[in-house]
Amino acid sequence: MDTLYVIKVGGNIIDNEEKLASFLNDFAQLKGLKVLIHGGGKIATEISKGLGIEAKMVDGRRITDTETLKIVTMVYAGLINKNLVAKLQAKGCNAIGLTGADANIIPANKRPVKEIDYGFVGDVDNAKMNGTTLSLLLKTGLVPILAPLTHDQQGNMLNTNADTIASSIAVALSANFDVNLIYCFEKEGVLDGEEKVIPSITHSYFNELKNNGVVVAGMIPKLDNAFAAIGKGVSSVYIMHADALPALINDKKAVGTKIS
Repeated sequence: MDTLYVIKVGGNIIDNEEKLASFLNDFAQLKGLKVLIHGGGKIATEISKGLGIEAKMVDGRRITDTETLKIVTMVYAGLINKNLVAKLQAKGCNAIGLTGADANIIPANKRPVKEIDYGFVGDVDNAKMNGTTLSLLLKTGLVPILAPLTHDQQGNMLNTNADTIASSIAVALSANFDVNLIYCFEKEGVLDGEEKVIPSITHSYFNELKNNGVVVAGMIPKLDNAFAAIGKGVSSVYIMHADALPALINDKKAVGTKIS
């Protein structure tokens, strides 16, 4: 099987011009097959505010009403995605920008209303995920760049967590490739109570870290997605600083946090 890197970039990398340029340079130079999934929540919040629409968040999760859905679709699928594609093309990386609606790559279900109505937020329908289209694109030499948007198969776009999309895509493609999933952001990895990188995390250790309040907020769903992937055919999962990508892939160094 060919090796494939499914890389998710988010955090403060996307909205920092210098950090993003460095990351894209490293990504473009990676040899072999690769897919990039990006976030962009901070940029969406800034543009929303500029349009007089205040972002509504609950526990770090965006409430996506009708107006917010318009904004995130424009920002994620348009502004951010196409700028990434253009920058990668300039570096000789033959990128193609996509959402989950394109070629039915990521079917999803609108999140049911329970205690909170998240609006047009999607939960990936893993039973309907099919890696065939992405596999074909990869085999023609294209590099898919995916925005954090899915669709409900009834004509509606859905705002969807980029970490979840990365995990679902990695699992879907693991039938055809030896998949390595890498979460890149602005920290060195998963940090312990003393702000030191934890080199490796098992599921039982993850539960211990959660119970002790060491792992909190956005790191919890990131790790949930990481363990979901490693348990369903993905060869390796890392959480690490975006700058360390060449060290991990090219130099085979132990960097960041490995999920095991």
